[in-house]
This record gives sequence, C-alpha cells and structure tokens, in this order.
Amino acid sequence: MSGTQLTVTLSGGGTDDARAVVRALEGTFGAPDELPADENATVHTATFADSEAGPATSDAASAERLSAPVTVTVQGTPEAVRRASDTLTRAFTARDDGVASGDQEQERQLLLVP
Repeated sequence: MSGTQLTVTLSGGGTDDARAVVRALEGTFGAPDELPADENATVHTATFADSEAGPATSDAASAERLSAPVTVTVQGTPEAVRRASDTLTRAFTARDDGVASGDQEQERQLLLVP
C-alpha cells in the first residue's frame, strides 16, 4: 500500500521548534501537508504522505537547535513510525517515551531536548 500517512503531533517549545522537527523529517518523508504556522498554538500537527522515500537523510550536524524540550508523537504504519523515530533520534537528542501498537498502526512518543 503506497501513500501511507504519518501524523506528527508536537507540544512544548514554540512554533520555530515545531518547524525544525518537521523539517528534519522532510528528508525521509518529503514535504508535509503544511509547516506549523500558528504562533499562538500550544500543539502543532503535520501530516506526511509517505511515498516510501529512501532512508533517512537528516543528521545531527544539519539539524536545527531547539529552544526548549519538545514532545513528539508519531503515528502511522510500524515502518513509517520506525523511520520517523530513527530520523528524529539522529537529528536531535531524544528520549524514547514509549510505543503503543494497534492492528495496523503504531504510535511512538519521543522527548526531544535542546
């Protein structure tokens, strides 16, 4: 099944932090539906249509710095969640806060710190 969706929910930090996290995922998943933009929001969401892009290309040397801790929840197929988690843990200092699995989807939460 191609075109699998990955949903990313971000809380903590500001809009610039949310954008940095979303941009880190673009090398793996392509462009999201839109970048976080609402400066007053406390939770940001981005959706990627996973076109089965190649392996993660983000690395810590090119990652933007975060101004505050950001909690990231990624939800999608197990493969998409694994690829997103791998990309984020290479790009940022991250703590894995757990995973929940369903029949066809998985959800993982990470805490990214500056």
